[in-house]
Parts: sequence; C-alpha cells; structure tokens
Amino acid sequence: DSKLRHVEKDVLIPQIMRDRAKELCSDKVQAFTKCCQETGFLMVVKCRQENTALKDCLVGYYSDPLFYEECKTEYLKQREEYRATGIKKKKQKPTSNV
Repeated sequence: DSKLRHVEKDVLIPQIMRDRAKELCSDKVQAFTKCCQETGFLMVVKCRQENTALKDCLVGYYSDPLFYEECKTEYLKQREEYRATGIKKKKQKPTSNV
C-alpha cells in the first residue's frame, strides 16, 4: 500500500529530507558551525557567506523532486518494515553537532 496520509506527506517525509540533506551538506554545516563558534555574538554579520552556502545547499535538496521521491521510497520501506514486524526503527543521530 503506497498511499500516504497527510501527516506522512507534510511532516514525516520532509523530516527525512531535512536529515539526509544535513548529512549531504555536512561540510557546509560544519563550516557554518565553526564560524559561529569562533565569532560569537557577531555571527550574524561575519558568517553570512557560510550561511548563504548552507542555505543554497539545503534548498537545492529540498526543491529536488528526485530527492523527494528517494526519501518517500525510504519512508515507505521503513513503514512496510514496521507494519510487518511491529518494531519501530530508532532514529540515528547525525554525526555533526548541529
């Protein structure tokens, strides 16, 4: 059964997209994090370049229809496994410190 409920389309699949996009853009996430840690209060002004690069990377994935379909397939696979076994798969925490 591949029909999706409203919450699956609007919440669960986008959550998978965000998590995977952060992993795929990890170099930009780390650069932005490092900049923020080094500059402290002035990060709003001094980290604009890193913030823009991070946003561009993430939005590129969020707006890619193929990436959405990939994440949707991953979600459907997880849902099918849960329905078959009744055991919920634990979320893995990202390795970066975001």
